[in-house]
Formats: sequence, C-alpha cells, structure tokens
Amino acid sequence: MSGVRTTGAERIAESFAGTSKRAALMPYLMGGFPTLEESVRIGQACVEGGADVLELGMPYSDPLADGPVIHAAGTEALQAGANVAGVLEVARALADSVPVVLMCYANMVYAPGVEAFVERLDQSGACGLIVPDLPQAESAEVLAACDRRDLALVPLVAPTTTTESLALIGARARGFLYTVSVVGTTGERRALGERFAEVVARAKACTDVPVALGFGISTPAQAVQAADAGADGVIVGTRLVRAAGEGDDPAVAVGLVVSELAAGLAPTDQRSAS
Repeated sequence: MSGVRTTGAERIAESFAGTSKRAALMPYLMGGFPTLEESVRIGQACVEGGADVLELGMPYSDPLADGPVIHAAGTEALQAGANVAGVLEVARALADSVPVVLMCYANMVYAPGVEAFVERLDQSGACGLIVPDLPQAESAEVLAACDRRDLALVPLVAPTTTTESLALIGARARGFLYTVSVVGTTGERRALGERFAEVVARAKACTDVPVALGFGISTPAQAVQAADAGADGVIVGTRLVRAAGEGDDPAVAVGLVVSELAAGLAPTDQRSAS
C-alpha cells in the first residue's frame, strides 16, 4: 500500500473503467427519503445490487430539474428534517463502498460560501458534485474549489445545448459528462431509445471524460439501449425513488430494481448464459 489517497475524480474514473457491465450503473437516491437512516440502507442496497457510482440528491424546496416523483420525495425529506448536514452524513456512510456524487442546487452551494460548501463535501468522502442550475458563466469559482480538492464538478448537457456551449462544457467536465436524454425534467418515459445514439455521439465529440446518459431511463431495456448507443454510464432516478416510496421495505424494493438493471447491463454472453 502506498498510503496515497485516491482522489474523488480518480475514484469515479476507476469505476467507469473498471465496471464489468456494458455501461456503468449509476442509481440516484434522494437523501433523507423516506428518512436519513433509510437513505443509507437504500444506498447500501444499490451497491449490493450492482451500482458503480451513486448520485445522492440533496432535497431542496425549488428543484427545477426534478420531475414530480423526485420533487415529492424531496419535499417529504425536508418535512422529515433532512438538511445539508444530514445528507452529507449519508454520503459519509456510503463513501467507502462506492463513489458518491452529490446533486444539489446552486443556492445551497453559495449560501455558506463556495469554499466552505466544497470543503464540507470533501470531508464527507464524496467524490463529486452536480449542480444542474449552475450557470456556465458562473461555474469557474465552483470548478476551481472542486479542482483544489480533486473533486469532480460534473456538468450537464441537453439536446438543446448549442454546439459552442457543448465544446466549452465538455472541456471543463470532470468525472463524467451528465448527458440529458430528453428535454424536460426527470421522470419515467415509455419510448426514448431512437434518439440515444444521436445525443450520446454529440456529447462524446466534445469531451474526453465518460458520458453518462440520464433522465427518463427506468427499465433494463432502456438501460441496454443507452449502452448500445455508446453511453459509458446509465443514470436511473425516478424509477428507484418511486420504488423507495412504494415498498414495505424501501431498501429491498430499490435493491431489486437495481439488480434487474445491473443484470440487463451484463455483457451479452453473460445474459445469454443466464
């Protein structure tokens, strides 16, 4: 053992490079839903089910990118007392098992000060940060603070992102490039795959980091479509948050869905053998 700490950005890169699946599987969980304690159990179930990276949502009162299922979960988490400190403790509890990337909104970063927020994130053991409403023009301060701690500031691109903006965002991407598959908020959708290849190819042309596809992916078949389209990672959120809210045991319910997604992303020969 060299004793040298693997940085957050390095851990994310290793998870993408080292996955045995056709694409890295990144489940999303809402911190504090149904409770902070259950969030930890749900995260552990995701890891046991085959997660390569976890996206941990921070509940927020005005979540512009969240569809109704995740918005409702965040509202319930806030009503139950979830806050920044509590969700960072969830990250701390899970960080040894899997790279954790925190998803929050810009006000939560700026309210305590960028340096203070990113320092707390680093101390939690999390590997990166996603801020969907962070304007590109204002991202330099947050990026610099993350870079100083070798944390990954993960940007988002959408089908509506201009070619010029794609080039700028892709060059600054750390960890992976979160590529939104559709226009709109998060949520489950019936048909998506016909545009995956176009969206992924456009994102890959602008960056050297892995491309992870999210928004609307909820079934093993859709996850496979994303992998077939060339995505390096697949992000699944609403389906898992819904499972956490419907099951008698949220961790068991979510773990089963993650296991199904992981099985779907197994290499073709393994799926054929099973």
